[in-house]
Amino acid sequence: MAAQEHHLHVQRTARYYQLGTPGPNTRRVWVVCHGYGQLAAYFIRHFAFLAEDDLNTVVLAPEGLSRFYLQGTSGRVGATWMTREDRLTEIEDYVTYLNQLSDTILAQCSPDVQILVLGFSQGAATVSRWLAHAPFRAARLVLWAGAFPPDMDLAVAARLLRQVPVTLVCGTQDEYVTAEAVAQQQAALLGLGVDPEIIWFEGRHQLDRAVLQRLKEIM
Repeated sequence: MAAQEHHLHVQRTARYYQLGTPGPNTRRVWVVCHGYGQLAAYFIRHFAFLAEDDLNTVVLAPEGLSRFYLQGTSGRVGATWMTREDRLTEIEDYVTYLNQLSDTILAQCSPDVQILVLGFSQGAATVSRWLAHAPFRAARLVLWAGAFPPDMDLAVAARLLRQVPVTLVCGTQDEYVTAEAVAQQQAALLGLGVDPEIIWFEGRHQLDRAVLQRLKEIM
């Protein structure tokens, strides 16, 4: 007899980190999603200067719902947004989580607050899928060393992307993302009616402060 697969909705606790205090004077909210094997506590440190330079800026770094040991059964721990196993359920779970988090924070801000959404590596696909179901319109979508997921419904993807400016960011020595891959991503977005801004920087598969500063200035 074959086993039958079932799903049960349960309540669980999600972790996120925050810089700044949301309120009626908040002008900008950055929602930044880490890559595979990272933790939000360390990821958000790259954005600390944004909140320090502007007290009206808030940075939110949600953490993937699944954690694991990076090597063996002890030592450093990382998080992931999803795997190929039961992927649709995991996508649904993190979309629900990110919507609840954004609802909680944005309810404390003025209606005209600007929201920049940045996904790094695996986080790029995560934020893209989320924004297709988010209750707000982002001021900008930044896909950093990652790609817009090709498996999204084309009509949904086109509707989302035509409403939001898109920026692709990649390091010139990125060991995971080649110039060819960036060109393919650009072509795919052009096919959806979007001409993304492309920013290159000298570096590997990492964030870059100068580029973050540039993104801050165009908000």
